[in-house]
Amino acid sequence: MLRIPYLIAIAVVFTLLCDSADFHRSISSSPTRLNPLLATDSASGAISGWIFTGLLKFDKNGKIVPDMAESYRFEDNTTLVFKLKKGIKWHDGKEFDAYDVLFTWKWLRSESVVTPYKSDFKYVKSIETPDRYTLRIEYSRPYFKALSIWMMGILPEHLWKDVSDPMRSDLNRLPVGTGPYRLEKAFGINERIILHANEKYYEHPPFIGRQIFHYIGDPSAEFMMLESGKLDIGSLSPLQVSRQIDDDFKKRFDIYERPSQGYTYLGFNLRKRPFDDPRIRKAIAYAIDKKELIDLLFFSHGVPCHGPFMPGSDTYPNDYEPHGYDPEEARKLLSQAGYGREKPLSFTLVTNTGNDIRIGAAQIIQQQLARVGIDMKIRTMEWQAFLNTVVFPHRFDAVLLGWSLSLIPDAYPIWHSDSDKTGGFNFIGYHNEKVDKLIERSESMTDRERFASVYREIFRLIVEDHPYVFLYIPNSITAISKKIKGVEPSTILGIEHNFIDWRIED
Repeated sequence: MLRIPYLIAIAVVFTLLCDSADFHRSISSSPTRLNPLLATDSASGAISGWIFTGLLKFDKNGKIVPDMAESYRFEDNTTLVFKLKKGIKWHDGKEFDAYDVLFTWKWLRSESVVTPYKSDFKYVKSIETPDRYTLRIEYSRPYFKALSIWMMGILPEHLWKDVSDPMRSDLNRLPVGTGPYRLEKAFGINERIILHANEKYYEHPPFIGRQIFHYIGDPSAEFMMLESGKLDIGSLSPLQVSRQIDDDFKKRFDIYERPSQGYTYLGFNLRKRPFDDPRIRKAIAYAIDKKELIDLLFFSHGVPCHGPFMPGSDTYPNDYEPHGYDPEEARKLLSQAGYGREKPLSFTLVTNTGNDIRIGAAQIIQQQLARVGIDMKIRTMEWQAFLNTVVFPHRFDAVLLGWSLSLIPDAYPIWHSDSDKTGGFNFIGYHNEKVDKLIERSESMTDRERFASVYREIFRLIVEDHPYVFLYIPNSITAISKKIKGVEPSTILGIEHNFIDWRIED
């Protein structure tokens, strides 16, 4: 009898598993660029995350651990040394090494690359490659994100080095990475996207052979596909959990509920009148009843949001007492600013299609503001058109959007004045000199408590300025087919942190 060596046998098993299993999921908008350094929308970021990997990552407990790095150490508080794993392959078979990391850093600094992620690397002074598997990184100052920035995806030098226009390169539509999944066909607008398991993935090949992303712009259609068994995973709304799923659904799906790591906000264009007047911003904030929003939208499956950092974290001021719903104070502030029954405040709120909850929130806010005499119109647009013609060109009165809440918050990209630029995340035009100085001071702090103390002060200053109305943090409710085995939810990272270990068992 022929004896197959153990490692070959394991590889055969992985291949058989991968070839036989498809995992169906939805995507609500088309990605723009599948490039981790250019991905500024959720669809691009989500799919890029499967294709690319970084030197470091979070483990299920939120601790920073090596990914493509074998190890790391600080020689001093401004010098970081990485040793890289050997034998990692790009999807096209070429070997990953330190020169790819060096190239990616230089590529990111290029004037031809427009991305808000540049700011993360502003204190990287130099990178040396003593050998193919070693990186020595010098920072110009101690930096609180010295480690976390190296979670970014790395680009392959051998493919990108001769690209003259990185923003328009075909590699953004048919990328090559080192991640657990690879793309074999360039994606099209509103088409399904198929990711194939990377049989050479350095941890181990994923047990699920293909992920098929179905473009579904309507959450109701997503629920219908989930209910009919055409999707293996899907988000559920509180309404669906409370009233629309039956015992048969519960027999076929496991339901996971946890606080989401993101918030929804109403953001003002601070460059325009009347939103350059803080009384107007405060009036709108006082006129919005967050509890009513959460009760109507989420059946109490959520909590009010009061500021930019994660509740319960060390950057959140636990003694902070937010203002409540106060329509009388709203009317008073409007009157002080020159608005009333004879001259009502009128503006347009813009948000994206494909998100019924967000559109529902806009409609409720519209009714709440009408109670104090504010005429708010609602405009909805397809996601890419919304970003390209409204958000980034700053052609709006107010927008309804959301941000994720990071384990390591960085106020610079959203709240620093320097981020008010083309492609920047500070698209509302927020400027506060004291906030800028605190952000800059915190960046050189390596002591976690000192850093958190400064961020608590940043929190208070931002909230007092009312550049946003921070609205709500919904619960995340996810249904996963019971035929999927190996799911181990993390309270920090969520459900899919160990996706490569998931299996499909009919």
